[in-house]
Amino acid sequence: QEPSNKRVRPLARVTSLANLISPVRNGAVRRFGQTIQVKSRAFQSLNKSPGCAQKSCSRSAAPTPPKRRNSVLWSEMLDVNMKESLSTKEIKRQEAIYEMSRGEQDLIEDLKLARKAYHDPMLKLSIMSEEELTHIFGDLDSYIPLHEDLLASLGEATKPDGTVEQIGPILVKWLPRLHAYKGYCSNQLAAKALLDQKKQDRRVQDFLQRCLESPFSRKLDLWSFLDIPRSRLVKYPLLLKEILRHTPKDHPDIQILEEAIAIIQGVLADINLKKGESECQYYIDKLEYLDEKQKDPRIEGSKALLCHGELKNKNGHKLYVFLFQDILVLTRPVTRNERQAYQVYRQPIPVQELLLEDLQDGDVKMGGSFRGAFGNSDKAKNIFRVRFQDPSPGQSHTLQANDVFHKQQWVNCIRAA
Repeated sequence: QEPSNKRVRPLARVTSLANLISPVRNGAVRRFGQTIQVKSRAFQSLNKSPGCAQKSCSRSAAPTPPKRRNSVLWSEMLDVNMKESLSTKEIKRQEAIYEMSRGEQDLIEDLKLARKAYHDPMLKLSIMSEEELTHIFGDLDSYIPLHEDLLASLGEATKPDGTVEQIGPILVKWLPRLHAYKGYCSNQLAAKALLDQKKQDRRVQDFLQRCLESPFSRKLDLWSFLDIPRSRLVKYPLLLKEILRHTPKDHPDIQILEEAIAIIQGVLADINLKKGESECQYYIDKLEYLDEKQKDPRIEGSKALLCHGELKNKNGHKLYVFLFQDILVLTRPVTRNERQAYQVYRQPIPVQELLLEDLQDGDVKMGGSFRGAFGNSDKAKNIFRVRFQDPSPGQSHTLQANDVFHKQQWVNCIRAA
């Protein structure tokens, strides 16, 4: 029996997983069913490594602490005399500028890490094909020089005492270059779907689990790294407004910072528009029709997806419903060759011909029975009805949302359409 005070050697720190995993000898790789998450929600953490799930390990390595970010404030790096020479407002302004600079540095490190620790080892070990990796990672590392340019400009504008006199002209010149993210953000839905599908491959799952347990990951999964650029983009307006808030009214940066905020808001609006069109087309391509009559030119011509998600019909069957800008489409989720598809259910309802009824809890029983037929326990909640204004098609759908919040979202969205 081992002594209770025996020290367990921790795992060695690694920056690449290429030397930890050897390729499987068997060419056939077992595949499981596909799980594409199509609704926007928090991404779940990866399952436990398959290798450790089958049998309990007799010896467990001590947990390796995650790598920590440098969180030193700008004011903490100043000497006492420098602090006394600056006003509280100016210190706040420099803090905000430093936060922006530090964030750029962190982003660059994460983009480099995504390639070095994930993309390159998976390619080298043939865990995924080059085509699959390109689809998931996009042109991610091409954005490194873009952010390095901003970081270099901020560095040149920083005086020996650590302060930046004017940041506005740098931002006005640099921010329009963020239009380069249009393609990357537009591809995120398809990239996430493919990554979720590939996670069913045991080798992919095992590799990602090893990464998650390594200190360089900071306990973040791969998608968290791939989503960092998008989350950074939406943070720019907040950072700029914070700098502006602490800039004196008579400072030359005032008007230029206001111009910079307008620029980034325009860039984000353009990216969101392209992202919305791409998302819309992604789902249109996954629709399957049982009858040619279900094909409506308003579906193929859609450029915006106003609302989509899972609802139940009055029989309790799960439907996936899409509200495009001109037409409502009810579908049944199906799997085709390990890929998610949506089989169109009944006839799509154009919004111009659609009648919406906001039903009260208990107005309809699940199973189609009306109020009074069963006990109170059978009353359906969070329900609404959609149908053609003209009753001749004979189409009426009583739909149930998961909760009152999602029901209200659907009702509001349909009314707005």
